[in-house]
Amino acid sequence: MLSAELITGVGLGLLVASIIWYAVVGRRIERAFRTERQSIEAERLAELGAMTSGLAHEIKNPLSSIVLNAQLLREGVIDANLPEADAAPLIRKVDSLARETTRIRAILEDFLRYAGRFRLHRQPHDLREVVGELRDFLLPQSEAASVLLRTDLPQDAVTASVDADLVKQALLNLMLNAMQAMEANAPDVRRELILRVEQVPAHARRQAEAIIHVIDTGPGIAPARHDEIFRPYVTERRGGSGLGLPVARRIVEEHGGRLTLSSEVGKGSDFQIRIPNSAPDQAAHSVSDSGPGSGPGFGPGSGPTPAAAPARTNS
Repeated sequence: MLSAELITGVGLGLLVASIIWYAVVGRRIERAFRTERQSIEAERLAELGAMTSGLAHEIKNPLSSIVLNAQLLREGVIDANLPEADAAPLIRKVDSLARETTRIRAILEDFLRYAGRFRLHRQPHDLREVVGELRDFLLPQSEAASVLLRTDLPQDAVTASVDADLVKQALLNLMLNAMQAMEANAPDVRRELILRVEQVPAHARRQAEAIIHVIDTGPGIAPARHDEIFRPYVTERRGGSGLGLPVARRIVEEHGGRLTLSSEVGKGSDFQIRIPNSAPDQAAHSVSDSGPGSGPGFGPGSGPTPAAAPARTNS
């Protein structure tokens, strides 16, 4: 009788031990295999990325020569003093060749920026100065497009450790994207582009972060497309590469930040570059005095309206 009970106990013990072994050791082995597979896949993708980038470089290099030769050919046609009926079609074809070659080169450069590795040269920068410099750079283009470009900057410095050139590149992509979106506005709808800088203090489970808003009064983006527009080669603009927003997101993420979007169809969009920084636990006081509850974003009755213009606005 004791022998039977002993055998039963040993059997049950072995069964429990087997279950525990599978639950602990088995899962560890499974995780190890999964990690190994992911590592192999990551290595394969990295190798493929390197090969693709190398191929893109090899394609891009001769394109400059093609454009230069097209320009020389155009000058040769003009200097040949051909009859207008013969020269005009030749010049149009050469111009088309140069234009399309330049477009292909731009697409390859966008791809290389997206697929390549960013080497950050971080330095402490006042983001107000970064935004101000970019505003001055883009002002002539915005005026030509009938877009009112203005800034909303706080009185106190908003400092973050960033690669200023790369942050400017991300901002420029967002600004150009906004200006292109506003081309669809009706003639009686204003075209306004606002660059806003703010400091958000740390609290509870969130560290302090500096935020740069790129706010436009374009047609807005439907919620269903908020994720889609950040995928490579997704664009509704003819001739667009579809890499402007993905490159901007990559740059921000390389800084340990996030690129977020608030948008309301028919009112506009607010792209937010959020970069962690070690700021004091109080927000910088903004020059803009818009009243309580009037922060950036698109809630009911909100949006980038002229009524929210700051006291110190560059326009």
